[in-house]
Amino acid sequence: MPVFVRQPSGAHPLRKVSRVSACPPAVSTPVRSSPTAADFTALLALSMALVALGIDIMLPALGAIRRDLGLPPDSTAVAMLVTAYFLGLALGQLGYGPASDRFGRRPTLFVGYAIYIIGAIVAAFSTSLAMLIASRFVWGIGAAGARVITVAVIRDTYEGEAMSRAMSFVMAIFVLVPIIAPLLGSAILQVGDWPWVFGACVVGALIISVWSWRRLPETLREEHRLELRFRRVLAAARIVVSDRQAFGYGLAMTALYASFLSYIASSEIIIGEALGRPELFPFIFASIAAIMGGAMLVNARIVHRVGTRRLAHGMLLIYLGVAAGFLGMAGVTGGRPPVWAFMVAIGPLLASHALLIPNMNTIAMVNMAPVAGTASSVIGAAQIAIGALLGSLIDQAFRGTILPLATGFVAYGVIALLLILWVERGHLFQPLLPPPDPGSLPPVTEG
Repeated sequence: MPVFVRQPSGAHPLRKVSRVSACPPAVSTPVRSSPTAADFTALLALSMALVALGIDIMLPALGAIRRDLGLPPDSTAVAMLVTAYFLGLALGQLGYGPASDRFGRRPTLFVGYAIYIIGAIVAAFSTSLAMLIASRFVWGIGAAGARVITVAVIRDTYEGEAMSRAMSFVMAIFVLVPIIAPLLGSAILQVGDWPWVFGACVVGALIISVWSWRRLPETLREEHRLELRFRRVLAAARIVVSDRQAFGYGLAMTALYASFLSYIASSEIIIGEALGRPELFPFIFASIAAIMGGAMLVNARIVHRVGTRRLAHGMLLIYLGVAAGFLGMAGVTGGRPPVWAFMVAIGPLLASHALLIPNMNTIAMVNMAPVAGTASSVIGAAQIAIGALLGSLIDQAFRGTILPLATGFVAYGVIALLLILWVERGHLFQPLLPPPDPGSLPPVTEG
């Protein structure tokens, strides 16, 4: 069963704290039936998976979209459909976090589901690239609700290594979606046109909405509810940016996300042009996603033995080593490697990324219990918005080779390492130490 934890009763609702003490299980407002551990985790994972579904299922349809909208076959303009979604996903989080800290996780989540469905429906009926880009932005705003609330519920519910394990299971499903989504998108295109691909997302969102309505408990405790006033929200956000650990690890994840989002946005054209095998795109994309999902499941099993911080630091060094090898391979092959060489390089690189993200996210969130919703939104928005913009620099440098992508993996990986060295004051591989007594920390006021 999930282990619900309780904030010490004397804690200030906007106090910067590093840990909540373990207390008997509690949920502020139970719903019709309490979820089992498997049911609870599966529901959170599939809710998060809606975010990935909105990206990956449409990738095989980009060629058909180019054709129907009168764009050249090699046009990169359709990459804006991915970028617009990510920008909506980023900006939307800034609203969902504070709203969920005020009104609760459940109502905020259902607002997100509704916007997600509306965006997908409008996208399916779009007749121009501008309309499609705008609808994708709205769609991303809806997806932001699922992402913010999932992370906030995990932070409400779990502590320490248990939180990292839960995050790994949820993120594993999130990453495994690309195994099925491109294949599903390709299958739909065999019997219908690209609007039907977007219709599949509407169906998926409706199913998850009904399941969540029946099975998801309200995990926000009454004493953690914050008034939805600008100064109060600003004070909560100040906790996030003033916490060295949350701020530094959040920026490090942003740097790692930049190259990863570039890979997502440009994978279809890279596999088609740089590798010259467009027919293999769904299978290559799915295979790499399977590797990432498997890595996250492994993380869930080993993190309690190795430790969250030690595992994150070790994997970051491995990530940089593999990224350097990827860049070397790209240089030797002139940026156009054979498919097998690309897979041998990119597979371990993104597996390392998959091991980094849940652990770094856990470290960033560990001090954020009183403002979990706002913290999730601030960190998530920075990761995706800044990450998408930095990743677009790599996309714009594409000239038919993988050299820009390989360079981005190395450059942004080095930035992430420097940020973590700053947070840790130069000392890596330290355990996740017990934080100071929350009572010794001063409250954060609105002023």
